[in-house]
Amino acid sequence: QVQLVESGGGLVQAGGSLRLSCAASGLTYGMGWFRQAPGKEREFVAAISWSGLKTSYADSVKGRFTISRDNAKNLVSLQMNSLNPEDTAVYYCAGDRLPTVQRVFVNADDYDYWGQGAQVTVSS
Repeated sequence: QVQLVESGGGLVQAGGSLRLSCAASGLTYGMGWFRQAPGKEREFVAAISWSGLKTSYADSVKGRFTISRDNAKNLVSLQMNSLNPEDTAVYYCAGDRLPTVQRVFVNADDYDYWGQGAQVTVSS
């Protein structure tokens, strides 16, 4: 069982930036970030293939967020710029064990491993 641990959450003013990191205890292939705001369902944010060559973003974060990974360190990151209060949520890292190189997964059901979540709060 692979463990995922997020770090880097916190409080930031609107227009600011944060960088989330997710450290995996073992090998994962497709990786993604999801978020859940109070009173709302968990939603897809970004995903990246094992190769790092393919990415996918939710329309609400496209152009502001960037997902990346370092397979040598089993690390995936989410750089979040131009944050606004609507980005306030608990952000979850997810990993998939299906051995694919180029696929990205946007559905939560496709993922096998989940982190505990990192709180991101954006003040207006």
